[in-house]
Amino acid sequence: MQVAARTYRYWKKSAPATRTVTDAQILNALHDLKGTPESLYGRRKMVAYLRRQGHAVAHCTVDRLMRLAGMNGISRRRTTVRTTIPGAEDRAPDRLNRDFTAEAPNRVWVADFTYVRTTSGWVYVAFIVDVYSQRIVGWHAQTSRGVELVRIPLRLALWERDRTQHPVVPGELTHHSDAGSQYTAVKFTENLALQGITPSIGSVGDAYDNALMESINGLYKTECIGSRIFTPERLESIVDVELATMSWVQWYNTRRLHSTLGMVPPAEHEETYWAGHATITESPKRVAQPI
Repeated sequence: MQVAARTYRYWKKSAPATRTVTDAQILNALHDLKGTPESLYGRRKMVAYLRRQGHAVAHCTVDRLMRLAGMNGISRRRTTVRTTIPGAEDRAPDRLNRDFTAEAPNRVWVADFTYVRTTSGWVYVAFIVDVYSQRIVGWHAQTSRGVELVRIPLRLALWERDRTQHPVVPGELTHHSDAGSQYTAVKFTENLALQGITPSIGSVGDAYDNALMESINGLYKTECIGSRIFTPERLESIVDVELATMSWVQWYNTRRLHSTLGMVPPAEHEETYWAGHATITESPKRVAQPI
């Protein structure tokens, strides 16, 4: 190789280029994320995450370095298994009309369940999400699709809100779901009435009527079940599903960045709201429910 002496001396004495140093720092940060839930992020959320960590990065830089590091984010897969079985024709109306917004926590909750295949059979996982913060306030897994699949996460959600001193005020909360038989069952609708919760039910076979919950179900299937970040190579039983779901929900609520919330986690979004509304409401007396 023909190299001039002065070129060699300049190369030996000069410091690395600024871009070389910053690229190395960002690449180190990206490599440190491999095997963590944050490695599921695509370019846009990765930029927001790195900036929250103190790195001054541009979208094009992160895009280039993610390709260099072999990180592409995770994409969703289409599913075709049917889980919604229509319930009674005489049911509550759709009070949201596809408007998935709320002015405060504990005003609108959306609910649905999905399925997970294990080597010992199907496991069904039900979620309840607060529309204001998109926080998962309750979830439950079981191996059957009976009404307890949706009653138990409701009780857990109410208990969690009471425990954190932000209880649900009777008459203020609307619970929205699809028209599945579990959500139209007498046992479930009676529970809502006893707690002063207004029911809302979408039409049959229209995913857009519960679009927010369908989206979160998709995130769960992609990020938790499909990525192997939270799950073992083989899901043997409901225990494996529960452990994975517990870890994912913790990350989803407290660390996962949400673009619709300004790239902050749901818990942080709620804390900002409660900090501006510092009054603590006394927990209303809950009606005892059989387990």
